[in-house]
Amino acid sequence: MRALAEERGEAALDVRDLTVAYGARVALRDVSLSLPVGELLGLVGPNGSGKTTLIRAVSGVVAPQAGGVSLDGDDALRLSPKEVALRVAVVPQNPQLPPAFTALELVLMGRTPHLKLLQGEGQGDLHAARRAMLATDSWELAERRIGELSGGERQRLLVARALAQETPLLLLDEPTAHLDVGHQAATLRLMARLCRNEGKAVLAAVHDLTLAAQFCHRLVMLHQGRVVAEGSPGDVLTRERLRQVYGTSLHVLSHPVTGRPVLAPDGDAQ
Repeated sequence: MRALAEERGEAALDVRDLTVAYGARVALRDVSLSLPVGELLGLVGPNGSGKTTLIRAVSGVVAPQAGGVSLDGDDALRLSPKEVALRVAVVPQNPQLPPAFTALELVLMGRTPHLKLLQGEGQGDLHAARRAMLATDSWELAERRIGELSGGERQRLLVARALAQETPLLLLDEPTAHLDVGHQAATLRLMARLCRNEGKAVLAAVHDLTLAAQFCHRLVMLHQGRVVAEGSPGDVLTRERLRQVYGTSLHVLSHPVTGRPVLAPDGDAQ
């Protein structure tokens, strides 16, 4: 599927005029974006701006009222749940996890779309899970129970589960939540490397704007359910736009090595 999409020059993900509502409340209105193969696209915006809803709509968890989603050029609504799961892996925000499962069993759940009905995991599935856990620095947790783990350890396993699914498109809803600063950078660095070396396409909702600016190729900023800016981190994260969208004053500095935006709040040091 991925080779065919590259040959056709199609986007891994194409969202067109998407509108999603929960009852009378419109969460997304006329949202459009395109994610090509090999790109890490950061989704930013304040709480309640629609980031999670967009990820849920792309993955088929919620149905849009208008607009559409294409995966590798195919209408997502015409694909079966298994076909979607073979194309898209999701790291959700704060999911309920089975406390009695081991870490390895949790990551192996990512292999489910590749199995036939009642088929157990084979050596290939175990190898995929181990690769994913090594990539996320979680292999040493393999035999521990989920209920015994910290929030950061569980988060790394959620990322590993998505990687073990081996899909061309990854949707990450706050993938750096609960992680220490080292694992935050390592997670986004891993995503950038997968885009560069394996042709993955990654859409990641990230709250930390400085972190997003350092690793994402482009940013899409949502505000009140609409796209208000799209482009390079330097083009999107301007002082005036941040004041308008986030309602606070931030200094936008330049990273001494990368030249990318670094954000610092106004205020005294008292």
